[in-house]
This record gives sequence, C-alpha cells and structure tokens, in this order.
Amino acid sequence: MVRFPDQPKKPDQFDAPEACCPAYLKVSFVTVAADSANKRLDLHFDGRYKIDVSKVDAGVLWRISAMAFQNRWRMAVAITATLLAGTFQLFVPQFLGQAVDEAQGLLGAAGETVARAKAEEALLTTALLLIGASTARGFCTMMQNYQGEAVGQIIGYDLRMAYYKQIQRLSLSWHDKVHSGDLMTRGILDIEGVRLWVDTGILRFILLSVLITGGAITLLQIDVVLGLLSLSFVPVVGLTASIARLKLRDTWLALQEELSTLTKVMEENLGGIRVVRAFASQVFELQRYDIISAKALAMSHRRIALFVRSTTSMTFVYFCSMGLVLWIGGEKAMEGEITLGELAECLAFMTILQMPVRQIGWMINSIARASTCGGRLFNVLDLEPSIADSADARPLAITDGVLRFEDVDFAYPASARDHRTLTGINLEIRPGKTVGIVGPPGAGKSTIAHLIARYYDVSAGRITFDGQDLRDVTLESLRQSVSIVQQQPFLFTASVDHNVAYGDPWAGRSSIERSSAAAQLHNYIKKLPTGYGTLVGERGVSLSGGQRQRLSIARGVLVDSNVLVLDDSTAAVDAATEQRIRSAMKEVVKERAVVIIAHRLSSLMHADEIIFLEDGHIVERGNHEELLALGGRYRELFDLQSIDDHEDGA
Repeated sequence: MVRFPDQPKKPDQFDAPEACCPAYLKVSFVTVAADSANKRLDLHFDGRYKIDVSKVDAGVLWRISAMAFQNRWRMAVAITATLLAGTFQLFVPQFLGQAVDEAQGLLGAAGETVARAKAEEALLTTALLLIGASTARGFCTMMQNYQGEAVGQIIGYDLRMAYYKQIQRLSLSWHDKVHSGDLMTRGILDIEGVRLWVDTGILRFILLSVLITGGAITLLQIDVVLGLLSLSFVPVVGLTASIARLKLRDTWLALQEELSTLTKVMEENLGGIRVVRAFASQVFELQRYDIISAKALAMSHRRIALFVRSTTSMTFVYFCSMGLVLWIGGEKAMEGEITLGELAECLAFMTILQMPVRQIGWMINSIARASTCGGRLFNVLDLEPSIADSADARPLAITDGVLRFEDVDFAYPASARDHRTLTGINLEIRPGKTVGIVGPPGAGKSTIAHLIARYYDVSAGRITFDGQDLRDVTLESLRQSVSIVQQQPFLFTASVDHNVAYGDPWAGRSSIERSSAAAQLHNYIKKLPTGYGTLVGERGVSLSGGQRQRLSIARGVLVDSNVLVLDDSTAAVDAATEQRIRSAMKEVVKERAVVIIAHRLSSLMHADEIIFLEDGHIVERGNHEELLALGGRYRELFDLQSIDDHEDGA
C-alpha cells in the first residue's frame, strides 16, 4: 500500500493530537512587509498569527486614531459622553456615602421632630441626586456606545472598501507571491481588530483613565491609609488580568488556527467530494477531520481552564482587599477618624473600580492587536502596483489594430536573473488574422498572453499597439481592447447569463445567445430548467470541464475587443465540438486579431501563422503546410500526435 505523508493513522494508532496531526495541516500565514522606498516586498512564513505586545507601533495607533477622528462630531459626542459618564459614575459612591451619614443622623434624631424632618429631607435629596446621577450616567453611556459603535462601523466599512479596492489594483506579480488565505485574514480578522479598537478601545481607555484617576484622588482625600488599602487590589488585579489576557489571546489564536484548518479540510473535502467517493476515502477523511477537531477541543479546554483560574484569582484578591478595608476602616470609624458614610464610599469606589481594573488586560491586548492588525493592513494599503499608468499615459487610439512584439525579453520577477522566460520575441498580430502559438510546457506560451494584456512589463524590447508602447497607454483602455480566455476557466457562483456577460454587463440577450452559439453552448443552455437564468454552482461545479471552457469562450467572444486570445481554451473539448466552434467563430471574430495558444495542433493548424516556442525562443515560424515541410520540431509534434490519434481511434 502506498502511504502518503499526510495519511492519518488507523484508529488504534491515535496518539495525542499534537503527535499525529499531519504536518501539512498546520496553517501558515504569509507576512508581507513593504519597503516604501523601493516598493520591495519581503515575505516570510510564520507558524502562527502572532500578536506581540512588545512591538506596539505608536505610529500605527496614531494613524488609526486619526482615521477615527475624521468623524469629528461623532467622536466629539462619544468622548464627551464618555467623560460625563465617568464623572457621573464617580458621583454615585459620594452620594451613597452621604446617604449613609444622613441615615445615621436620622437615627440619631429619633426624638427630635425638627432635626428628623431635616434629616429626612436631606436623605431624600441625596437619594434623588443618586438616582439622577445614575440616570445621567446611563444616558451618557448609551450615547458613548452608540456613537463609538457608529464610528467603528464606518471605519470598518472604509477599510474594507479601501482594502478590496487595493487588492484589485495591485499587480499580478504581487498576487503571485501572497497566499490568498493571508489576504482574506487581513480583510476580515485584521479589519475587525482595528474596528474594535476604534469603537470600544479608545473610549474604554478614556473611561478607565477617568475612573481610576478620579477614584484614586477621592479615596486618598478621605483617608490616605484607607485610600491606599482600597487601591491595593488595582496593581495586583491589573497585572493578573493583563497576563491572563495575553495567555488567553495566545490560546485563542491557536484555537482560531485549528478552526481555520478545520474549515480548510472541510472545504477541500466538499470541493473534492467526487474524488473522495470514487476512492472510498470517507473513513480516511473522517479520521483526518477528527485529528484537528481533537486539537481544537483540547485548546478549548485549556482556554476554559485559564479563564477560570484567572477569574477566581482576581476575585479572591479583590475580596481580600475589600475585607481588609472593611476591617481597618471599621476600626477607624469606631475611633471617629472617618464616618460610616466615608467607609461605605470607599467600598463603593472599590466596587466601581473592580471591572475597569479587570479591563486593563483587555486594553493592553486591544492596543497590541490594533497595532499588529493595523500594521498588516497598512502594509498592503501603502503599496504601489508595479504595473500602473504612467504620469502621461493616454487612452489607446486604435487605427489599424496591429499588435507587435519587438525584440521582447521577459523574466518573471521571482525568477533568477539569468533565467528568461522569453528571449528575442518578434511577432506581428493583425486584425482578421489568426496567430497560433505552440510548444512544450514551460516554453512561455501563456506568458505572451499575459504580456499582451500587460499583466507584466517586458524586461527588454517593447510591445506596441498601432505604434503605441503599451507602457504609454492607460491600462483600462488597453484591457478593453483585449479579451483573454484563460487556460483554467473560472466561473462565478451566478447564472449562466451573468457569467457570459461578465465582461459586458449591459449586453442584450441576443448578444449573449450569439456568443454562446459560437461557443456551441446555446442548444445545451436552452434545455436547462431556467435556461440562461440557471445557476452554474460554485465555480461552475454543475457543468462539465468542456462546458466550463465553452462558457468561458462565450464570455471572451461577447466582449467587442480588438484582440482575442484563446489560451488552450479547448483542451477539455472533444475534437468534433472544437471543429464546430472554430467554424462558428469565423464570422464572429473575422474583424479581430486572434491568438490561439494550444498543445493540440488541431486547435491551431488553420492559423495564418504558427510559431513554435521552445525555451523562450521562436525556433520555427510559418503556416501549417510550411512547418510540416520544414521537418523540424513542429513536424515531430504533428507526427507524435497523429500516432496518438490513430491509436486512440484503433
């Protein structure tokens, strides 16, 4: 039996989850650092998505805060409401202490009618003030939460749109280097980390500062010793909360990592469900899923244990401090050094400060998370695309519609300096003519298609469209003039007509049907339950490979472009259907320049000119008959494919 490295053990071989987890299931995140001086990207892979408190970037936090304060009036209302909420909350213990003293005075005036009436009036006034302060605090807290959340949601929206726009804008050479999972993490978790700091972190930091500062001053004014005792739990609980939060954050990140892996495994399983069923691998897949689930469960238990221990220890310290204050404060009250109301005020202040102090750990973690998440986002948002319009770029002006490659050399950015994908390419593509490109894998065929659309810039030489260097025209006008049917067809989870008309959303039904007919797909679509309104499923899963390619061809044909590039677009189509497609497309593309890239010679042998690429060089050029007569590499490939076709027919 062939055993793959990622094959899980049999049930009786299961060890601890850490011991039997397949190595390839460990999630890696790509960290991208941008050098703003030369726009260079440094990529490295981390085993975990870490947040390091020791590396908080004040510049990032300042930039996030500046974004928040662009919503001036909302932030002004939120901060004002926060300051007022904190102030009103500080009044509550004072009114409570005053009420206790007044109640004590009321008891002392039991036999004096006038004194009793005054004490009752004072007590009622204090009670009303207490209710008023609590009500005002509640209203201010409501305004603080509403406006803070509103600003956070606005910032989240702005960041999502800016980020999505940026990844659409950045060049393919950048996308080639970055894992899509990392981009999605930045676009979801990192934006959420920044948003949470804006809508709760900034305001909670202000509230925490008001309560601790105001509470400390008030307590020390009552009695220095008692005030220090009342505040003694603050550093202990604050430190405990900070350490606990950081540990909980680590376990949360580890748990998120395992849950992300679970999602990846399930997504892979669902995407390849036919392969799983074909090889009867359901048990194998279940075991693989169980391994990661066990790790996630173990991490959840560890997180729960950390939370319970930290909460219990903080509660213990708090009540010990309160008991100490009650004991010593009671003695001071009996000796007349303080009143019972002042003792009650100290205890009330401790109760109020308890939750804010516990949130110190949350604050530290929130600051670190916002710094890390914001830094990762800004690294992407601050990048400039390597392929962009020049300062004096102008729209492409089409006259004759002639596309030329002039001594073109090209090497992909990530390749070695001495390795060129294309060397010395000279090629002319005219309207109404078809150019075929053939050659072994890795010869550079698809690279020519990428250069025509200017996904990359040439390393040497130039490509011109009616004499205009592609680097001197706007990308929008160029790509409106070029249609590329990709080697791997990609369909959106939408209806058939949406996919066909993706390049021209305003196309009419007649245009959609005409392009579908040219791709030999119209008759099939008409038989579907809802015709062109039928959903194709995720990435076209409800269609066969050949149907997906034909739908992709229809999409490319529909766009009224000057150049149509078919990059091995009929590889999954049978020979008879391919012949019908070729015949039907003659009328549709007769005014366009057509480039056909293929491995199968039957796809391009009708071309006006065929070039044979090998190791990035054009080694042969001519039409089908001329290349056969030449007896070179094209002839060898033709004879080889003829033998294969003969054997398949036999």
